Amino acid sequence: MKISIITVVYNNEKTITQAMQSVLSQTYNDIEYVIIDGSSKDNTVNLINNYKENLGYFISEKDSGLYDAMNKGIRACTGDVIGILNSDDLYQDSTVIASVMEQFIADPELDILYADLVYVKRDDTNKVVRRWRTKSYYDSFFENANVPPHPALFVKNKVYEKVGMFDLQYKLAADYELMLRMFKKHQFKSKYFNKLVIKMRLGGATNQSFANIVSQNKEVLKAWKNNGLQAPFYLMPLRLFKRLAQFI
Repeated sequence: MKISIITVVYNNEKTITQAMQSVLSQTYNDIEYVIIDGSSKDNTVNLINNYKENLGYFISEKDSGLYDAMNKGIRACTGDVIGILNSDDLYQDSTVIASVMEQFIADPELDILYADLVYVKRDDTNKVVRRWRTKSYYDSFFENANVPPHPALFVKNKVYEKVGMFDLQYKLAADYELMLRMFKKHQFKSKYFNKLVIKMRLGGATNQSFANIVSQNKEVLKAWKNNGLQAPFYLMPLRLFKRLAQFI
C-alpha cells in the first residue's frame, strides 16, 4: 500500500532540508514524496533539487497561498493514503510512517487515522514547549473543542475524492473546516492512534499575532455555519482553555 507525503514550502531554506530528510529516512518502502514550492526566492529550490531523484513529484510555481499549494499536492498524489508534513516540521522518528501504515494495512476499512504531536522550539527540536494529545472521535468531539492535529492526520485518497479539498475562502482555518467536513458530515471510519508522530516548530501563521488568532476563531465559527452546523455557545472559550492546557 502506497502513501503519499506532501510538503508545501515557500522561502524556507532554514528547515526544508531537515523536513525532506525526515521523510526520506523513513523505513517504510512505498512512499511517494510530493513537494510543492511557491516559487521561492531564496535557496529553497536549490536545496530541494539536491534530493530531486528521490521525489515522486516536484513543482515550483506561484500559488494563491498555503491551502492552494496543498490542493495542488493532493491532486498530484497517487498513493492510497495521503499525509502532509509542513516544511517546518519533522517526524518523531524514522518508523512513524511504517507504524501508521501498519494500522491501514491491518484494517482495510480504515479511512482516517490521526495521532499526536508536540510543539518544539524553532532552534531546538528536542525542546518540547506544548503537547497536543487528542482522543478517539465521538459524536460531540468537535462540540467539545477537540480537533485532530492536522499535521498528524493521514487520510485515504478516496476521502478527498468524496469530500473535496481545502476551501480557499478560509485563510487560517481551512484545515479545520476540511476536518469538520470529513468527520461531521460523512461516516468515514476513523481511528485515533495513541502515538507521538510529529514535532512541530512554533511559529505558524495563526500564532504570529493576536489578530490572526481572532481571525482564525472567526473562520472556525464560519466553518460551522457554512456546513449547516450549529456551534455551541461555549466553543470559543473551551478552545482557548484546551490550548492553554497544552502547555501544562
